[in-house]
Amino acid sequence: MFSANATSDLTRFVRPEALAAPQSGITEVFTYGWGRPGLIPLWAGEGDMSTPAFITEATTRSLAVGETFYTPNRGIPDFRAAVARYMSKLYNQTFAPERFLCTIGGMHALQVAMRMALSAGDEFLVPSPAWPNFIGCGKVIGAVPVDVPMGLTNDGPKGRWFLDIDRLAAAVGPKTRAIVINSPSNPTGWTATRAELEAVLALARKHGLWIIADEIYGQFVMDGSARAPSFHDVMDEDDRILFVQTFSKNWAMTGWRIGWLECHASLAQTAENLIQYSSSGVATFLQRGAIAALDHGESFVKHQIERAKKGCEIVCDGLASTGRVKFVRPEGAFYLYFQLEGEKDSMAIAKRLVDDANVGLAPGVAFSSTEDAWLRLCFARKAEDLTEATARLVRALS
Repeated sequence: MFSANATSDLTRFVRPEALAAPQSGITEVFTYGWGRPGLIPLWAGEGDMSTPAFITEATTRSLAVGETFYTPNRGIPDFRAAVARYMSKLYNQTFAPERFLCTIGGMHALQVAMRMALSAGDEFLVPSPAWPNFIGCGKVIGAVPVDVPMGLTNDGPKGRWFLDIDRLAAAVGPKTRAIVINSPSNPTGWTATRAELEAVLALARKHGLWIIADEIYGQFVMDGSARAPSFHDVMDEDDRILFVQTFSKNWAMTGWRIGWLECHASLAQTAENLIQYSSSGVATFLQRGAIAALDHGESFVKHQIERAKKGCEIVCDGLASTGRVKFVRPEGAFYLYFQLEGEKDSMAIAKRLVDDANVGLAPGVAFSSTEDAWLRLCFARKAEDLTEATARLVRALS
């Protein structure tokens, strides 16, 4: 008989790299507040809109005609061609399908990229605050994350997070092999300028480092631009840059788990081999839905972006009224990262706000090791929910 309450502990037999995988601080609050009646969940990095019908219908058509067999590990040719068309239009360049490989979401693309760039014992630089999966993904392969704190200017409307290039350069050591750059950033909303990207690229070239670029929020920018600056704007074809991408954010497809890795064509076979031994490819019917998203989803993406802009105004204006909250308005993505002055324990505060405001936020401890209490709020939701959530938070914080 097998009991869930067995007293033996087998973790001592598990490889250290697996044990090093950190528990998600976001998940801890999610578990604490899950299922509470009336709770407004702003803790996860997703909106409240379901995948649009034109995408799901493409998937069901694929299922109806029996596209349920094994797929090429790189993705079906139609998928890779669709990504190339989309990227060529977005960046006003010509991209070959050979640069793109289908993955199980952006997380899988990140895993493949890190396995291509890093070995056990190698160091990689991560500007922080940062999405915790960058750290965890490196740790499970035995690589060592090096935290590089972002700079923050807070002079009213012109305040912004910024990448301190001197601090980043000082963090490069003999074991450094890669730099992870996420712009627009989760959680801060920092959006790299072209000059910042050029400086990172120059540093990587000088030391022979890989850049792992997460630009999945590239179209979520708050200044009215068509997209954020990208390494695509400044790189040469043979620069050592691996791009991770996902369908989750732009097209409301978080639960689909489909994305892509972009790399130099000479690296595609290596990436394909890593996909073979991790997932062996992505279902054809999912790829058909993704193709529909790429080819016909422009208006939906624009709608999402406009909702996010409105949501940003609601939460920023509301929380500023408390007099207790410190933040700079995000330049991109769909998060507000704010500090609650006079507090230290962000996990305790996040749980307290579940109890007192019935609103779920992500604790800053998930994104940074700082002792100051920061919280992340996702504003990719309808205005009515955000107005109510903000009012609850204002009452609880005031």
